[in-house]
Amino acid sequence: MIEYIKGEIVELSPARMILECNGIGYELHISLTTYSAFQNRTEAKALVYEIIREDAHMLYGFATHKERELFLLLTSVSGVGPNTARTILSSVPPAELVQIIAAGDEKSLTLVKGIGSKTAQRIIVDLRNKVKPIEEKAGKMSVSQRSEVSDEAVAALVMLGFQKAASQKAIDTILKKSPDIPVEQIIRTALKML
Repeated sequence: MIEYIKGEIVELSPARMILECNGIGYELHISLTTYSAFQNRTEAKALVYEIIREDAHMLYGFATHKERELFLLLTSVSGVGPNTARTILSSVPPAELVQIIAAGDEKSLTLVKGIGSKTAQRIIVDLRNKVKPIEEKAGKMSVSQRSEVSDEAVAALVMLGFQKAASQKAIDTILKKSPDIPVEQIIRTALKML
């Protein structure tokens, strides 16, 4: 199985992206959450889930481990296919989705296009106990991801002429308030603070 693809973003739309790696263009089906994470970038490292069927080989791309794990959990629910899972992840950010499922908030799930009451109930019953480990694991994983994002943002600000110490302090403040925001947004916010 393909774990991730790292390369140049050749094409990016809210539903799909084409990532070129070593002269091969990979079409990845993505959610709006992943689209937002990769928007305005020329290169990306997309986590991948591959689905092989008789009539198609499809790659689904994700910006974070948490989103991919939620996708896999959603597709494990009877009646929820990959496109439905992608629609759910496009409608509700991963962190919010975990809270909705853990709280048993059926009403919020039925607001997603194509999700009826029975499907929402099935998702909650099947995944309620499974989303809690994702939340705990995401907290542990985000420490290394956060330092990578922090280093990238500091490097960008230093290249723009700001002092390293001041840049690091601003970025640490931003990440404490919003740990899951993309690098571009961190840099924009830090520019306003510096």
